[in-house]
Amino acid sequence: MPEAKVSPGAASTRLRLTEIFCSIQGESSRVGLPTVFVRLTGCPLRCRWCDTEYAFNGGKYWSIEETLAEVARHGVPTVCVTGGEPLAQKGCLALLGALCDAGYSVSLETSGALDIAAVDPRVSRVMDLKAPGSAEASRNRWENIPLLGAADEVKIVLANRSDYDWAVEQLDTHRLAERCPVLLSPVQGELDPADLAEWITRDRLAVRLQVQLHKVIWGNQPGR
Repeated sequence: MPEAKVSPGAASTRLRLTEIFCSIQGESSRVGLPTVFVRLTGCPLRCRWCDTEYAFNGGKYWSIEETLAEVARHGVPTVCVTGGEPLAQKGCLALLGALCDAGYSVSLETSGALDIAAVDPRVSRVMDLKAPGSAEASRNRWENIPLLGAADEVKIVLANRSDYDWAVEQLDTHRLAERCPVLLSPVQGELDPADLAEWITRDRLAVRLQVQLHKVIWGNQPGR
């Protein structure tokens, strides 16, 4: 397993965390992989369909050294830093770098509302674009799109047909599928995955249909 090391500059960094747990990755191109999730507390967005509202507040402060020790305890080489919105805490950048330095394969789940430029290039950035149905489409930081590369991913969560049409427009306008993998995901209980599958195949979109595997297995349990 990777050896946890903390640079002198990161040793004093503290972050507010909601939880650290090991589960099966339910989203992104890493779906199905055993993964340690580091969930940071707090988010400046309030997406209508958010399923992690419990991470908006509370949590407790951890040093990066303590965080690395807890991650190492699980004995899994794949780590996902998520939230909330991880980048809302300045110390997130140091944590991501420390995880990479320790040899982990690291992904970051981010809303797309905050600047991703300073994220360690070894990290796979899984960035949302907020469709109108989220009620937060105005928060999309379009300047992030040119920063995306082949190791990153764009996720668009869709609540209805209008959201799908919006996503198709973004795919075309920004040539998203040429930059990185694109994932389209239905809002649970609002958009039937079968309908989304039909639209994608009919339109021959160069995207991946994503359902939340962890919810298929465990339902809506927090910490899964």
